[in-house]
Amino acid sequence: MKIIENKQFDEERALYHLCDAKVVHCTFAGEKDGESVLKEARQIHVDNCSFSLRYPMWHVDTFHLIHSSMDEFSRAPIWYAKNGVIENSQLHCIKAVRECQDITIKGSDIDSAEFGWKSENIALEDTKINAEYLFLDSKHVSLKNVDMKGKYSFQYMKDLVIEDSYLDTKDAFWHSKNVTVRNSTVKGEYLGWFSDGLTLIDCHIIGTQPLCYCKNLKLINCTMEACDLSFEYSDVEAEIQGSIDSVKNPRSGKIICDDVKEIIMEDAVMECQGEVILRQKD
Repeated sequence: MKIIENKQFDEERALYHLCDAKVVHCTFAGEKDGESVLKEARQIHVDNCSFSLRYPMWHVDTFHLIHSSMDEFSRAPIWYAKNGVIENSQLHCIKAVRECQDITIKGSDIDSAEFGWKSENIALEDTKINAEYLFLDSKHVSLKNVDMKGKYSFQYMKDLVIEDSYLDTKDAFWHSKNVTVRNSTVKGEYLGWFSDGLTLIDCHIIGTQPLCYCKNLKLINCTMEACDLSFEYSDVEAEIQGSIDSVKNPRSGKIICDDVKEIIMEDAVMECQGEVILRQKD
C-alpha cells in the first residue's frame, strides 16, 4: 500500500483517483485553493490530516477517515461516497455528508448545517452533532449515544432507529415513516407532526404541541414535560408515566396516564374518538 506522509496539497484534484494508499499527517490547504483533492479515491486510509479545501472526498469508495479535521472552508466535503468509516474526527463544515451510502461515524464532533441529506445506511455512534435539517430525506439510519442539537431534524426519513441519545431539536420527525426512539430525551416543539409509524419507548419528551396529525403513533413507558395541546388529530396508543399538561382532540386510540391537567375536546375539524384514561390510584 502506498504511503503519502507529511505533505501539503492545494492543487485541483491533487490526489485524484488515489487507490490503495495511506495518507498520513497531510494538510490540504494553500494559495491555489484547489477543489476535489481526493475525488474518486478507492481503498484509502486517511489519518491525522486536516482539510481546508472544497469538495475533498466526492465519489470516494471504501475509506477510513480517522483523527482528522475538516474546517469551514471544506464545503460539502463528502458527497456520493460509500463504504466508509469516519472515526474520532471533527467535521465543522457545511453540508458534510450528502447522497452517501454505508457510512459509519464514531466518536466524532460534527457541526454541519444540512448534514446527511438523501443518504442511506448511515450510523452515528458516540458522536456530538449540531445541524439544521439533519438527515433530510434519508433512510436506514441509526443513532446510538448521540448528543444532538439542531432544528427541523429527521424530516421525510424512513427506517430510523435512535437509542440512548439526547435530542435538542425543533419540529423533528415531520413526515417520517417507521421511526423508533428508545431510552432517549427528545426536546423540541411540534415533534413528530405528520409522521407514520413513530414509536417512542422509555423516552422523556419535552416541548409544546407534540405528536399531532400522526398515524400509527405509539408511546411505551414515556414521560412528558411541558407538553400542552398534545396528540391533536393523531391515531395513538400511549402509556405515559406521570402527568400531561393537556391533550387536544386525539383522533383515535387510547392515552393512558397518571394525570392530565386539561382535556380539550372541542372545535375539531374531523371526528375525534380518542380516549384519555387515568390509572387507578392506590
